[in-house]
Amino acid sequence: MEKTKSDITELATRPIGRLLWEYSLPAIVGMVVMSLYNVIDRIFIGRGVGAEAIAGLAITFPVMNVSAAIGVLIGAGAAARVSIMLGQRDMRGAELVLGNSLVLIISNAIVYLTIFAVFLDDILMAFGASSATLPYAHDFMAYILPGMLIMNIMYSLNNIMRASGYPRQAMITMFIGAGCNVILAPIFIFALDMGIKGAAIATDISMAVGAAFVIAHFCRRTSTVRFTRGIYGIKWHIVWGIISIGAAPSIVNFTSSAINVIINRTLYNYGGDIAVGAVGIFSTYTSLLCMIVVGLCQGVQPILGYNYGAGHMTRLRKAFWMAAVIGTCVTSIGAFFSIFFPDLIARAFTVDSELIAATANGLHISTVMFWAVGFQIISTTLFQSIGMAGKSIFLSLIRQVIFLIPLLLTLPKHFGLNGVWASFPSSDLAATVVTLIMVFYQLHKLRRHVPPRPASYQ
Repeated sequence: MEKTKSDITELATRPIGRLLWEYSLPAIVGMVVMSLYNVIDRIFIGRGVGAEAIAGLAITFPVMNVSAAIGVLIGAGAAARVSIMLGQRDMRGAELVLGNSLVLIISNAIVYLTIFAVFLDDILMAFGASSATLPYAHDFMAYILPGMLIMNIMYSLNNIMRASGYPRQAMITMFIGAGCNVILAPIFIFALDMGIKGAAIATDISMAVGAAFVIAHFCRRTSTVRFTRGIYGIKWHIVWGIISIGAAPSIVNFTSSAINVIINRTLYNYGGDIAVGAVGIFSTYTSLLCMIVVGLCQGVQPILGYNYGAGHMTRLRKAFWMAAVIGTCVTSIGAFFSIFFPDLIARAFTVDSELIAATANGLHISTVMFWAVGFQIISTTLFQSIGMAGKSIFLSLIRQVIFLIPLLLTLPKHFGLNGVWASFPSSDLAATVVTLIMVFYQLHKLRRHVPPRPASYQ
């Protein structure tokens, strides 16, 4: 049974463990289901089209990450703001955040989709496409572009739905979309013989179905936060509040695009299209694991934000450490399998023996320190949830920019292809040390600090 308007106060009263379970499990399931869009496409494409198609799909990762970054910028920021507003009993402020978020999603998507449509081939070539992989990358992006706006609406509003007290409904919405994709992808790829184009079309339709359910939720009078008159006019203090908090996770996606470009081009220089295909499988596998942790973050974020807004610091600290331990366990299990059984992971995506060997080698090296990534992601969410945008942004940057980019530019010169793969664990190790220092310092400060209530958005 879904939450009523008064039930949101349970975030300040019920046991943390039970809240984390009830909020995180649906979010984790939802994020895993969402990641199945990519996993399903890659498995069907790898087995039904070939190794070059997998490599072409890897080229599209940076473009897809830009789209995801826009959605995260607005969705994650709005979700955190809604949680804080509800903790302060500011219902009107929460609805203004919802309305302004919708306007931002649509306006931003129109801008970046226009740019992608006009310069698509040039962008794909700049991102590392070769003459062999460009046709696959182009075909996929040409058909997935129209669905990116719908994708942003569904993901962003789904975050707000969860933050406003509806974790189960948010999960069900993701199930509906992914279920459609499981059914439609093989039909379009194999039965209709549309190949990589069919994968994109199936994803577009599935996203549209999921978005329809999310929008319907916010139109109901019984929803805690809903669409009402007067909430769509842009208010810049609200926009800044959304963007300042959403900037950290968004930067992760934007920097992922830049990193993917560097990785694709470096791997192509040292290992050709096979190496690019290997990183496509590596990215899909590690993204699936990170999605589980991100789901945990989405579940704990309303708990952290609400209790921070209400001044309950002991509950905030307990929720953070519980989530941090679980997140670390998830990435540790993922690292174990990728280090000791990399061949099995590679074979799930392709039957090409050369690609299997290249992928297994990459996974074995690159995930040595992956066990610590779960803690890093949860820590970024802590700072995001309490409105400390600068620290959250910094933590987002240290792993993927400050440490990883220099390593990608130097290690391959000394160790060749293996140097590219070794850049990942080296960056994770350095980032973990910095994250631990920042988290312990911040939690110590919160022991004696009750945040002031910000002015209402009304």
